[in-house]
Amino acid sequence: MLDAPRNDLDSFWMPFSANRGFKQAPRMLARAEGMYYYTPEGREVLDGTAGLWCVNAGHGRREITEAIQRQAAVMDFAPSFNMGHPIAFEAAAAVAGFLPDALPRVFFTNSGSESADTALKIALAYHRARGQGQRVRLVGRERGYHGVGFGGMSVGGIGPNRRQFGASLPYVDHLPHTHLPAQNAFTRGQPEHGADLADALDSLVALHGADTIAAVMVEPVAGSTGVLIPPKAYLQRLRAICDKHGILLIFDEVITGFGRLGASFAAERFGVMPDIMTMAKGLTNAAVPMGAVAVREDVYRGIVEGAPAGIELFHGYTYSGHPLASAAAIAAIGLQRSEDLPGRAAAIEDYWQDAAHHLAKTPGVVDVRNLGLVAGVELAPRPGAPTARAMAVMQRCFDDGVLVRTTGDIVALSPPLIIERPQVDRLFETLDRAIRAEAA
Repeated sequence: MLDAPRNDLDSFWMPFSANRGFKQAPRMLARAEGMYYYTPEGREVLDGTAGLWCVNAGHGRREITEAIQRQAAVMDFAPSFNMGHPIAFEAAAAVAGFLPDALPRVFFTNSGSESADTALKIALAYHRARGQGQRVRLVGRERGYHGVGFGGMSVGGIGPNRRQFGASLPYVDHLPHTHLPAQNAFTRGQPEHGADLADALDSLVALHGADTIAAVMVEPVAGSTGVLIPPKAYLQRLRAICDKHGILLIFDEVITGFGRLGASFAAERFGVMPDIMTMAKGLTNAAVPMGAVAVREDVYRGIVEGAPAGIELFHGYTYSGHPLASAAAIAAIGLQRSEDLPGRAAAIEDYWQDAAHHLAKTPGVVDVRNLGLVAGVELAPRPGAPTARAMAVMQRCFDDGVLVRTTGDIVALSPPLIIERPQVDRLFETLDRAIRAEAA
């Protein structure tokens, strides 16, 4: 008879975690409902991060759970390679119906990382199909995050995510980041200064030649690198330069999509339409892993109609359009519509902004940034110990019943879009106490 499986902390190699430190003093979450997690001991923890930027409709939504259960009882899995199952097509139509009209074609992945690599491959395939196969160069941005695949890692601009692995993709370049604390510190919403940073793309064109550049990928709001809000007119300027040189513009909306900024997508909030958009996280409310890439009609047709008979795009995943993920996506988008989650985020944005910027008076806070239901609170690092202050603040908040996230010495906040004013108050009051305690 086989022994029962162990239930300890040894087997799981945790992602993006200090495994040794965590396993000495673990922080465990056992269940979730609405705006709250609960520890194994039953202690309530207010979710200030929507899990990991993803549980936009709140936890444990019955509509999503029941949709997954119904689909599991009908069919657990079916292949999508030269085969089809109805719910994948229904999910694609639901996603396309929620997207801006300019992006009607949807390719399913399983994560934001896969969405980033898929978008880059689509961009390369599109130019090759048009007879411009020399367009092989991909442009990202410093302090950008596009997941952990080799494509997204290479185009991304977070140093530690790249240095540990050495080799990355060739023919990649980067724009400067848009964080200008000397000019834009404590800005409410979009900063005034920095639109001209988009002009660096013209410099890359002058250096490499426009006919070598396939695509530019940016996050409309950079989340994982510390909540960097785009300066006014920056994205518009980037769009115009891409148009001038025939370069595809890719928006990574893995974080900003599905209501986070008070609009369905950041493209609508900023009035700038990309050629390709990546998404994940809020797509299924994180109930089942799923990502997607949406493209302009001419990008789709350029690849599909420009290919010989047979397979047009040699790319895909075993779980593309997985039946359970498709069911979760349909239900999650239904909640986005029925509860107007983007509208709820927009309605509470001003209150959220005021609460965030109240921390400007807190000792040790050197900047506060916000847009929609996102905020970044930057702390002065401890001398010789970068990141330590923010990690200590995160631990104090957790002990006091509030979940926040840190990146470097920045506390990043992105609650479920169902948050209400008393919960906003509790979140920022707890964070204020923790920062003050660590500033002493």
